[in-house]
Amino acid sequence: MKDIHSYWAYLVLAILIFAVINAIIGLTQKKEFTDKDLRIGLFTLILAHIQLLIGLGWYFMSPWYKALKDNGSEVMGDKTTRLLAVEHPIMMILAIVFITIGWSKHKKKTEDAAKFKTFAIFYGIALLLILSRIPWSNWF
Repeated sequence: MKDIHSYWAYLVLAILIFAVINAIIGLTQKKEFTDKDLRIGLFTLILAHIQLLIGLGWYFMSPWYKALKDNGSEVMGDKTTRLLAVEHPIMMILAIVFITIGWSKHKKKTEDAAKFKTFAIFYGIALLLILSRIPWSNWF
């Protein structure tokens, strides 16, 4: 489960970066919001939600959850364990909330620039949250 969560994260991060860049380019170049742009946003949303489900499954099987449950004060005192047991899960859930809000809000927009702007803002915030709390030492 941990391996699936780790490898799927590369895919989510890649498509999220692509979606944010696509939205910024569409906004700055005043492009028409096409089905391709819609599908990029939707694909990002779907992959992120799948990652959330995998991550939640792994989290409740992980040693960090057990440590947090058994001795929370010790976990909170250790920077590395706190990142994996508390900070990473909370930030990733928040990031997926921002992606979901961005997807929902873009559907209500009628102008192309507004749709691109919504994706750029909400997916961009999600990207920043994800990048801020990835356990980089476990990635490389």
